[in-house]
Amino acid sequence: MDNKLLTLRGVTVTPVNVPMKRPLVTSVQTIVSAPMLLIDVQTQEGVTGHAYVFCYLQRLAVAVKAACDEIAEAVTGERLAPRHLAAQLKRHFRLVGATGVVNTALAGFDMACWDAMARATGSPLVELLGGRRRPIRAYNSCGLGMSAPETLAAEALELLEGGFKAVKIRLGRADLEADLRAVRTVRRVLPADVVLMADYNQALGRAEALQRCRALDDEGLYWIEEPIRHDDYPGCAALAASVATPIQIGENFVGPQAMALALAANACDYCMPDVERIGGVTGWMDAAALAAVSGTPMSSHLMPEISAHLLAASASCHWLEYVDWADAILQEPLQVVDGHVQMPDRPGSGIDWDAKAVRRLRIE
Repeated sequence: MDNKLLTLRGVTVTPVNVPMKRPLVTSVQTIVSAPMLLIDVQTQEGVTGHAYVFCYLQRLAVAVKAACDEIAEAVTGERLAPRHLAAQLKRHFRLVGATGVVNTALAGFDMACWDAMARATGSPLVELLGGRRRPIRAYNSCGLGMSAPETLAAEALELLEGGFKAVKIRLGRADLEADLRAVRTVRRVLPADVVLMADYNQALGRAEALQRCRALDDEGLYWIEEPIRHDDYPGCAALAASVATPIQIGENFVGPQAMALALAANACDYCMPDVERIGGVTGWMDAAALAAVSGTPMSSHLMPEISAHLLAASASCHWLEYVDWADAILQEPLQVVDGHVQMPDRPGSGIDWDAKAVRRLRIE
């Protein structure tokens, strides 16, 4: 089927709350379940595209659903052309602002549209984007939160199942010594060939970040992620220039324009856009072009099912952040072999819902 012939018939959105195998414990918040909004874009030609967005807080899933309902009303009957629809919807939401909940809904809708287009051609999404199917190097991000050192040591070894050669620890404890103790505990039990990343989740001010990051320079970390406020690009640039360990930011870039500003400010050594914040597939591909021009290695944040396709189509592909949060609602969860996500050969992104699980976990 020619994907240019697809016409939008409607959008169905379903909020669910999926229990996590391991809680996400950061310096900011503890999350024990994953509130998500499942988005199905139906076309008049019978092709349906699927996507999901992670909403962090359960009540926000309902708010994102309302924004998706508004999107459906605004574009039903239109040709399924993601870039055209993205521009049209930005005009529609101009007075409200395409940020926050609205931005999340727009990105989820965009992802589902691209999934439908790929399904219509019978090809995996990565091929529609000009890339090729291949295993994508991943790090396991399903743990290593703000736990006691003895808990971290056991969990670090568990996270190597599936052949992972990289894991990420959350930092931002009460003082530097506590952070150092956590990092050293995990590093001590990991094999020498396993990469260890660290994430502060914006926990520090500039002065304290400089002190802690310099102290961490001798601990063998692969990167230090978001040590300070995510949009403090001058502060991030000063850290990147003063610290030997690479600085990673990007999960909070709202649209490619934010990433362009960060790269222009030399605010990071590495970048890691989040597909639901950067603007869906459309926004991601624009961001990938920026990373390629600047020579900045680009990783992904969350939603590994679609992020694997996007990274495989990105010239500066670096690391995929692997989480298993959506596994419970998928017919065929991602497979990990030797620390690499195996991209499915099914049409689209490979996302199909487990109907029974969705009914059980639905937020009413």
